[in-house]
Amino acid sequence: MTKLKNTETSIFSVISKMSHQYKAINLAQGFPDFDIAPRLIEIAKNSFSKNIHQYTPMTGLPSLLDKIVDITYRHYKRKVSASLNLLITAGATQGIYTTINALVKQGDEVIILDPSYDSYQPSVLVAGGVPVRISLNNDFSPNFNKIESAITLKTKMIIINNPHNPTGKIWDERDFNFLELLLDKYPDIILLSDEVYEHISFKHNHISVNTRPKLIDKTVIISSFGKSLHITGWKIGYLIAPENIMYEIKKVHQFLVFSISSTSQYILSEYLKEVKFNGIAIMYERKRLLFREYLKGSRFKLLPSEGTYFQLINYEEISSKKDTEFARDLIKKFGVATIPISVFYKNKTDNKTLRLCFAKTDKTLTAAADILSSI
Repeated sequence: MTKLKNTETSIFSVISKMSHQYKAINLAQGFPDFDIAPRLIEIAKNSFSKNIHQYTPMTGLPSLLDKIVDITYRHYKRKVSASLNLLITAGATQGIYTTINALVKQGDEVIILDPSYDSYQPSVLVAGGVPVRISLNNDFSPNFNKIESAITLKTKMIIINNPHNPTGKIWDERDFNFLELLLDKYPDIILLSDEVYEHISFKHNHISVNTRPKLIDKTVIISSFGKSLHITGWKIGYLIAPENIMYEIKKVHQFLVFSISSTSQYILSEYLKEVKFNGIAIMYERKRLLFREYLKGSRFKLLPSEGTYFQLINYEEISSKKDTEFARDLIKKFGVATIPISVFYKNKTDNKTLRLCFAKTDKTLTAAADILSSI
């Protein structure tokens, strides 16, 4: 008997395997192909001879927790407690899994907004919960009429993702006003706010739940150093939550991983003394504009990319094939790997749209754009 009866192999695993098989340019998975910051490498080299190789406290290295306290206040003017409100995790996905399994009980319903990151539903199912999948509007903004209609006496949690993967959509002030009104009506619902791309926004500033006093007492916020500092392989993130909720999360965390890589935590605690997060968005904005400029003459339609390092392209003027088939054709026939958007929907909604990652070197982006523009 399996808890994940209808869960298939991740599309990321399938596409990555095909990409490797056909030696395709991989714009599918959301990881950078360029070097990490030289200063981070220098700190790492100087750190390994130090006594930093044993377990850290379960909640995280104190010096790193202190840096997160500073970052949260500097960016969001929110004062958090290192001991009561923070937890270092083995990447954002572990933080999501731990949070859901700490708070969701058998039969509890969790509202997930589609298209959605593929780890949400399996985490709910393992916890014994019931995923309730609600589609976003055509422009990928939240539909609060649909969300409220889905709320029942069993609704335990709503998961939001902002900036949004896979679409790059950013919630605006109006969206948060509606969310606050909704949760005022249903005060027992917990909000899980996945903000791993919080430092990658372009024309519109990212609005964090950290800045919403009406929400913070019922919200778990997920952040990722892997995404913000383009070190995805380090698998290190953190949670911010009110004390009563964090207490429950820590119970599960201690028996799942106990503590996170000591060396990664120490290196980051040193690096965060120097890093400026506003430079991250500037770097990705340049790459986004470069990529869009190269694709401007293609037959693909470029959708808005307000945040994250993803670009959606629509191919309905090129082919009527399903997006899963077209994505495979791109790999086999043209040598470019992308992710079909239908896999992020429960009902496999196919809008003839693919997700591309532009967290790549300029050389990679121009090579991929040249191929796509020739189709």
